[in-house]
Amino acid sequence: MAHRTDSGVGRGDRSEDGSTLLLTIFYGFLALLVVLIVVAATSLYLERKKLFTLADGAALAAAESFTLDSVEIEDGELHAALTTGEIRAAATAYLAAAPHPGIDNLVLARADTADGQSATITLRAWWRPPVVTLFVPDGLPVEVTAVARSVFH
Repeated sequence: MAHRTDSGVGRGDRSEDGSTLLLTIFYGFLALLVVLIVVAATSLYLERKKLFTLADGAALAAAESFTLDSVEIEDGELHAALTTGEIRAAATAYLAAAPHPGIDNLVLARADTADGQSATITLRAWWRPPVVTLFVPDGLPVEVTAVARSVFH
């Protein structure tokens, strides 16, 4: 015959009472922690994509910043000679004109040319998570580099 309690229902050993509540609280906390970390990682990914899109546009504008006087013919092909000053001016003008809401502390870290025909743009910004917790830092620097080149056909 089963052991009967005061309520008349057989429950077995009473030493395990409350263990389900503790497990539920623990797994609820763990699920909330995982959700917050996934939200922060997604936010960081999207911030990097926005910054890269901005850098890509600035690199394209900088690669097209040559003057017609700087176009030369080498081995039967047209080549535009880019200068670092033209690239920096074009990238700065692009960043001033392009909307970039939500990007904190945007800095044009690099705007130059390695070979005189391609433009290299590096942008740096500061990412902040949507929810600050003990397990996610309150911000990280994000840096992206884009290279563009003008080609005549």
